[in-house]
Amino acid sequence: MAKRKFLFYTRSLAGGGGAERVWALLASHFASQGDEVILAVDGSGDDTTPLDPAVRVEILRPGNRANVLDLARLLRRLKPDVALSALSGSATKLALAKVISGSRVPLVVSFHGFEEYRTGKLSAAAYYGMPVLTKLCSRIVCVSETLKMVMIDRWGAEAGKTVRIYNPVPITETDINAASLTARPPSIVAVGRLSREKGFDDLITAFALVATHHATLTIAGEGPERGALETLIRENKLEERVQLVGYTDPGPLYAQARLCVIPSRTEAFGMVAVEALAAGLPVVATACAGPREILAGDRFGKIVPIGDTQAMARAIDATLADPGDPAPRIGRAKLFSSDAGFAAWQSLLDDIVRKG
Repeated sequence: MAKRKFLFYTRSLAGGGGAERVWALLASHFASQGDEVILAVDGSGDDTTPLDPAVRVEILRPGNRANVLDLARLLRRLKPDVALSALSGSATKLALAKVISGSRVPLVVSFHGFEEYRTGKLSAAAYYGMPVLTKLCSRIVCVSETLKMVMIDRWGAEAGKTVRIYNPVPITETDINAASLTARPPSIVAVGRLSREKGFDDLITAFALVATHHATLTIAGEGPERGALETLIRENKLEERVQLVGYTDPGPLYAQARLCVIPSRTEAFGMVAVEALAAGLPVVATACAGPREILAGDRFGKIVPIGDTQAMARAIDATLADPGDPAPRIGRAKLFSSDAGFAAWQSLLDDIVRKG
């Protein structure tokens, strides 16, 4: 197809959040394909997400009202072929901007979580106002099959417009095998924002019950729960065995660990699960929708009840003792690779542009 113009919008590129990472990946992909790509963000912050240099970044003025007005001006000035938003609050603002601007641009809004409606008024408006939002959009993209059904059945998204596209996850080749994995020290890695829904307090509590000799736990990520997690580590006398290493590239951590644990209380997708599988690691995860889909139940990992720290500890001990064969896990991860995700998004946008 001819060169197209896309406006991507999300709240920020700072902090390494999953949705923000996906938007940076998609914007970079389409820019590298020769399309004109503009990425609008609410604020510059301390940007930590890499972008293709061909992506043009537009920083909106601070404040929700200013964000909406700036987006409306961008829609009028740029006249993109498609405008896309990530996260529910951004969907509300982009939809309002479309109405204010009088633009007829096709909108694609993506949802990344089951409980975003609890995070603020604009996020709540996207969920509770779904009957209106769905009429303003060309497509509603959900990052898991379960989330898609919830958006349709509970919130009223139009079934014919609602699709599931798994997040594209960059995957690198690894030559790990069962023997080399078993030979690693009994180290556990967990990755994610240090916020309550990620369940790292449950993981630390479970780790205190782990019986495997010399086991260690490294948690990569930043967020508002850091202080509480540091206190919990001290209370359990785990300072020598548990590390909070902040926001960092998890690749080297996967390359050293014997196990990855995902203790989330809610998780619509779970990029960490794919990254860990791609690195050949076994995964212990709570029974959230995203990890269950990625792991195909217990086929490619161990699923434990949400919040059950004793079951988590038992699964950790069992998996450290027998981490299994990495090959099937690596094969499974390829279903969620960047190439697979890009192809799905390419097909979706091609269809929208073709139909006008």
